Amino acid sequence: MKLSRRIASLFVVASAGVALWSQASGNLVFAAENEPLTPMAIDKKPFGKTPDGKSVTLYTLTNDAGNTVELIDYGAIVVSINVPDKAGKKTNVTAGFSSLDGYLQRHPYFGATVGRFCNRIAKGKFSLDGKTYTLATNNGPNHLHGGEIGFDKKMWQVVETNAQGSVGLKFTYVSPDGEEGYPGTLTTVAEYRWDNNNCLTLDLSATTDKSTVLNLTNHAYFNLGGAGSGTIHNHELTLACDQYLPVDADMIPTGVLAGVQGTPLDFTTAHKIGERIGQLKATNGYDHCFVVFGKAGELRWAARVVDPASGRTMEIKTTQPGVQLYTGNFLDGGAGNAGYKTHEAFCLETQHYPDSPNQASFPSTVLKPGDKFHQVTTFTFGVAK
Repeated sequence: MKLSRRIASLFVVASAGVALWSQASGNLVFAAENEPLTPMAIDKKPFGKTPDGKSVTLYTLTNDAGNTVELIDYGAIVVSINVPDKAGKKTNVTAGFSSLDGYLQRHPYFGATVGRFCNRIAKGKFSLDGKTYTLATNNGPNHLHGGEIGFDKKMWQVVETNAQGSVGLKFTYVSPDGEEGYPGTLTTVAEYRWDNNNCLTLDLSATTDKSTVLNLTNHAYFNLGGAGSGTIHNHELTLACDQYLPVDADMIPTGVLAGVQGTPLDFTTAHKIGERIGQLKATNGYDHCFVVFGKAGELRWAARVVDPASGRTMEIKTTQPGVQLYTGNFLDGGAGNAGYKTHEAFCLETQHYPDSPNQASFPSTVLKPGDKFHQVTTFTFGVAK
């Protein structure tokens, strides 16, 4: 019989093996007499260098079950999440690259911490405190995901964290006043924590010295069957959302909130992602922002995904007002897409609504000096009962 496991600082000999006190989980656990101990840990190793010579580090967070999350300090990127299926087989369930080269080229924001403003700002312009600001238009006529050199292409400072039952990394990036056209010197902290419940917590915070606009998210692409398992059409999705944001031809919200009932966007009960995806010809799949039930600012349930083939599940909770569902509509299978083809991965990006700086009726994305931006999202992985 296999008994578990990790981070021992106190032990006594027991008849079945060794009893150990886990500082990480605060529980007494057991290890078989000859079973090697591999403690909850943070490991790191070199991951290459940027073109300007900065060394990039790959960090591995390991929990008591031996499940791992890998991240790098370039772009505060989640490289992999390795969790078991119904047979106990572990695989990576998020799209990424095995070397830094993949992240240095143009790629679809795989696993990246995105800012200053994730999603779109119409025509790359907004007004704040009587002044109009002009940003890069890097997505047709619009500004997307922070511009030409967003947070996903920056080196972040890292501090390792260790709390009861979890290990993590606290990434910090200071964006200077005027970077990519945004006002204010902005200090952003993205803390990722991995715990013994296979829950990855993303805790985002920021402060500024001048009024600015801000919308932060993580842009992970998921396939709960793992790389090479095919499309995500059979993944079953439930969203705690009965409204979405209709958009114009340039993917900018019209300003109204529409009901999902009677549309292919109704995931208030579980539907296979591919069940109605063919009805969305204009976008070749889902690329829609949904309004999450409940009060923004409070951590509440937003989404559940089940892959019947592997049995893996993912549940998302968030304090953010919205979540963007994107189904990898333009992944082409090439090297820049890590081999993923159309509809072989999906995103559930928790965030504020697109174009919020130009939409007075939307929840505000303005951050002022003396105030603190703070949003939390959790991704919990499991196996269907």
